[in-house]
Amino acid sequence: MKKLAGIIAVALAGAGIATVAGAVDLPSITIGMKNASSPEQVSTALQILLVLTIFSIAPAILLMTTSFVRVVVVLSFIRQAMGTQQMPPNQVIVGLALFLTFFIMSPVYSVVNQKALQPYLKGKISQQQAFDTAVQPVRDFMFRQTREKDLALLVEISGNPQPDDRQAVKTTTLIPAFMLSELNRAFQIGFMIYIPFLVIDMVVASVLMSMGMMMLPPPIISLPFKLLLFVLVDGWGLVVGSLVKSFS
Repeated sequence: MKKLAGIIAVALAGAGIATVAGAVDLPSITIGMKNASSPEQVSTALQILLVLTIFSIAPAILLMTTSFVRVVVVLSFIRQAMGTQQMPPNQVIVGLALFLTFFIMSPVYSVVNQKALQPYLKGKISQQQAFDTAVQPVRDFMFRQTREKDLALLVEISGNPQPDDRQAVKTTTLIPAFMLSELNRAFQIGFMIYIPFLVIDMVVASVLMSMGMMMLPPPIISLPFKLLLFVLVDGWGLVVGSLVKSFS
């Protein structure tokens, strides 16, 4: 054991790590709090805390205030309508939905960056001013996509008086109303997607029944025809193009 310890000590010494009396000095990491000597140190600590908080709730923000809900639900409907089981896999659908969400929301977040984030980082506006300025473009986007019926429903459930204008609508009321509207539109699009695939299933089932092949599952025969139809009409391009245009 002593020989092994000596070999390790020599190797560590050769690597530039000091040893004392055969013991290895390893670096230690200490996390603590101390009094700030300047306001800049307090501001930096608050910025780090804010960034960590945003990272922790980013998935919820992405789901609640962007186009992600509509996109991922429609893409899931496509897979189910074609009957391809797990193709494309969930990772591909979620990844495509995320990148489409970034593409659709880029004009909104470009305004947020120019009017809120950059002025705040340069010290031209306060943290509260930056937050209020950043929320406004996101609220405008949600208002454009939210049905009045859903918004009125959430206002009634909340028990608050009817707002006189958009500024009087609370963000905590707008977000669930926006999500209800997104789910409603996603299911409408999903219904339209199901129709051509349902027709193919019905035709194949009728042909198999007329031929007396009742024991052969119709999805096995209809799946290639569904894939052929989807490829011939450039289905992915049509769906993605329609999804993006539906937010304009």
